[in-house]
Amino acid sequence: MSMRGLWSLRRDRGAPRSFFGGLVKRRIGFKSDRGKILFMNSRLNVHEPAALDASETKTSGGLSPLTIGNVEIGFPVVQAALSGYSDLPMRVVARRHGASYSVCEVMLDQFLLSLTKRQKTKHFLDIAEEEHPVGGQLMGAEPEQFSLGAMKLVEAGFDIIDVNFGCPVKKVLGRCRGGFHLSQPLVAIEILKRTRDIVPDDIPVTVKMRRGIDDSAEARDQFFQILDGAMDAGLAAATVHGRTVVQRYIGPSRWEFLREVTRHVSGRGFKILGSGDLFTAEDCLNMMEQTGVDGVTVARGAIGNPWIFNQARRLANGQPLLPPPTLHEQAAVMREHFDLCEQTYTVERAPLLMRKFCIKYSQNHPQYEQVRLAFPRLKTRDDFEAALAEHYAVDGPGRYIPRELHGSQEEC
Repeated sequence: MSMRGLWSLRRDRGAPRSFFGGLVKRRIGFKSDRGKILFMNSRLNVHEPAALDASETKTSGGLSPLTIGNVEIGFPVVQAALSGYSDLPMRVVARRHGASYSVCEVMLDQFLLSLTKRQKTKHFLDIAEEEHPVGGQLMGAEPEQFSLGAMKLVEAGFDIIDVNFGCPVKKVLGRCRGGFHLSQPLVAIEILKRTRDIVPDDIPVTVKMRRGIDDSAEARDQFFQILDGAMDAGLAAATVHGRTVVQRYIGPSRWEFLREVTRHVSGRGFKILGSGDLFTAEDCLNMMEQTGVDGVTVARGAIGNPWIFNQARRLANGQPLLPPPTLHEQAAVMREHFDLCEQTYTVERAPLLMRKFCIKYSQNHPQYEQVRLAFPRLKTRDDFEAALAEHYAVDGPGRYIPRELHGSQEEC
């Protein structure tokens, strides 16, 4: 794609870490409305599933456990970065339901360099003890500033630093960030080199890419030039989405391109994670089987659907898929998510932030069209509990979310 066409879119390596943790740099405490300090750590985590046991992650139905650099991940179906969604509460819920790794929502380098401890922004760097390993994703335009932003994520305690060259949002492209870098390989590779140079050797650096700016031969060549540059710079892995930047979320994700990518890196010890059109546990395993990727990152398919991770574990272990979560099971997870939101933010902010999540959770309800209307105006915890009492008090079967309802939430 020409530059004019792109602009038109505007109008010391240490010992291996266990997947249970690495170094925990701090404990995060939260004050409840009763003044009690709550610590989000494994001792308080009564929901942690047996699926996260270390012995199980070593063998999962023939799927090789995923390792990124020296960080041991385990089961290779993980939570992707989702702008505006994959905050601490969502990541912890995903972890408790089988996600062995997650990536925070993307952060701008400029934002990180100016970040203060103000209540409304400090949560971006919060990490719960129970969620290690966890990745921090970064986006920016200038190589030098980008690398400085990466160090802010290191200081916050993220186990892996992920560089975003995939975001297709128009305002991001217009500021020469995200997917824009796929059109300028030299700048992109310089960002990767500087980031790898400044980040300590024991912390892997990865990159998120789409399969090109567009479908042109030039875009394809640029993709592989950047991918080769990532390997030469010492990065550990790349997540590749099977759509182009221009395509955004229109049309299918081209999984056959992922097969080309895995063949391209074969024998170099570089990991490829696949992304795009992963809405069910079957999708996750099918992508791995059909493309040869080392792992898959679930994005839109995990919003309001944390059960997808343990469902994938069951299928990988040769077990039958369980029925969809019942209404009581759904309500329990929604309360769990709401509690985490109150602890991470405040009691006052939690209802507002939970609106979008509750709407997504309601897609698991057989009467979705009616139930979803209870959540857009949540203002208090009482409003939330009243909605659950009205629609979830009587237990009954749930449903798998229809594919057409997964929408187009921005996966950056």
